Amino acid sequence: MLNNKKILITGGTGSFGKKFIETILNNYEPKKIIVYSRDELKQFEMQQKWPDKNDTPMRYFIGDVRDYRRLKMAMTGVDIVIHTAALKQVPAAEYNPFEAVKTNVIGGQNVIDAAISTGVNKVIALSTDKAAAPINLYGATKLTSDKLFIAANNYKGKHDIIFSVVRYGNVMGSRGSVIPFFMEKKKTGVLPITHERMTRFNITLQEGVDFVLSCLAKMWGGELFVPKIPSYRILDVAEAIVPECKHEIIGIRPGEKLHEEMITQSDAMNTIEFDDYYVIVPSIRVWSKTKFIKESNGEEGKPCEDGFSYNSGTNKHFLTVNKLKKLIQENVTI
Repeated sequence: MLNNKKILITGGTGSFGKKFIETILNNYEPKKIIVYSRDELKQFEMQQKWPDKNDTPMRYFIGDVRDYRRLKMAMTGVDIVIHTAALKQVPAAEYNPFEAVKTNVIGGQNVIDAAISTGVNKVIALSTDKAAAPINLYGATKLTSDKLFIAANNYKGKHDIIFSVVRYGNVMGSRGSVIPFFMEKKKTGVLPITHERMTRFNITLQEGVDFVLSCLAKMWGGELFVPKIPSYRILDVAEAIVPECKHEIIGIRPGEKLHEEMITQSDAMNTIEFDDYYVIVPSIRVWSKTKFIKESNGEEGKPCEDGFSYNSGTNKHFLTVNKLKKLIQENVTI
């Protein structure tokens, strides 16, 4: 699937981009991997591990997704685009709302337009559980971005290109997430807990990369892919990391939910369940839903029942404290 292909990753210096590149280089023979991002220091650091020499597939472009002309230049000759660039911090987006709009919404549309105009074949955009029934600006911009990428399949014309979206929950140990935060707070002896009943979805970085790769192989264009992943309780995370610490309940922060959703009840009528993932199919049909259910995977899919939702609080699979300890040891470096 990726052998002899030219792949561009927006926001490629982030955690996902680095793990994605590592996975590709270890398992495929791409013709070129282009890292497109605006942080020259992170690109320099990546070049120490993966240099951009004539005998390597690596290339590095300084650029912002807000800059359409630069994106178009970077995408020339590219086969596959993985769009990960975004402003992701909820408080920063609330305080600087139009900056989030410019990167997450206008930047997303720039990626779409540049991909169509340069002859790219496949585009996958990464989304977040906060885009489902959003209550903060970050989630709202990502929902808008999701809609843009899905709708792009309706007006691509004769261009041989398809767009899909991958949505998943918290990446274990990612920057600014609860696990490194608790590890840092361990030295104080007190853990700030927003709410005793809070839950979140959980996925490891490698699982996220592997899921995107599997979607890249399956995509028809217009799908919103959602993996079946476990949830955790915030108190179980605290127990797994620092059982000796006291807890201080500080209350839910602005723009934060008690439980996260990845599929809402309103999405249920357009959602198909497969063995290890769900697909929210486009409401404006670009292909036969019946054919998709039967042929898009090795197994036949099953339409979800009316009223179904995929919520971290009602999820059937929760991580135990012991399982959390094991996953943290394997996947989190502080």
